[in-house]
Amino acid sequence: MRLPRIVPGEYYHIYNRGAFKQNLFKDIRDYARFLFYTLYAQSPIPFHHIDRILKTFTATDGFVVSPEETNDIILNRGVELTAFCLMPNHYHLLVKEVEEGGIAYYMQRVGSGYTKYFNTKYEASGRIFQGAYKSRHVADDNYLLYLSAYIHRNPRELPAWKNKEFEYPWSSLKDFTEANRWGGLLMSDIIAGQFETTKNSNYKDFVKTSPAKVLEEELDGENVEFK
Repeated sequence: MRLPRIVPGEYYHIYNRGAFKQNLFKDIRDYARFLFYTLYAQSPIPFHHIDRILKTFTATDGFVVSPEETNDIILNRGVELTAFCLMPNHYHLLVKEVEEGGIAYYMQRVGSGYTKYFNTKYEASGRIFQGAYKSRHVADDNYLLYLSAYIHRNPRELPAWKNKEFEYPWSSLKDFTEANRWGGLLMSDIIAGQFETTKNSNYKDFVKTSPAKVLEEELDGENVEFK
């Protein structure tokens, strides 16, 4: 699949799955590690003592990172993360390119960092992803809204989370419908801001009523497995 030309100011759906359909995330520590890279690799600023930071993680409060470090990332980032969902054998990210080459550099940091961690932990070698990440340009606001709902509904395809996507800890859905755990590291306003907070018109209702079928054209016929 040929990647689209990525330009600053535009949004892109970034996704990939495990090589040979293997699970990318085998326990909570794996999810937390990938989530840390997803959030904190938005700028080129390096992070030290990652293992120590990961020990502070809770699904409710996130990671204990100083406000100064977080603010430095927000001020210097090359991408803006808008939405995410981590599934056992694949992931979806909705990202805005802020600086030229931002997404490429961001995904290089996320991919290489997690691959090194995974191979060390599981005494493996080689690639863990099915080739390079895939990207799709988000052409308009309507598609942006629909895509965000599609990403957030992914967990309901897992037997243990059927119709419980609002409780799933490894997506940004709770950050849209409850409190945003990540502050400025998750720029959800472009989506959440388009809904009035009323009982008849809000993002939660939109996600509940959006079609649940897999977008064949969006995934380029890859037939990504969700279970």
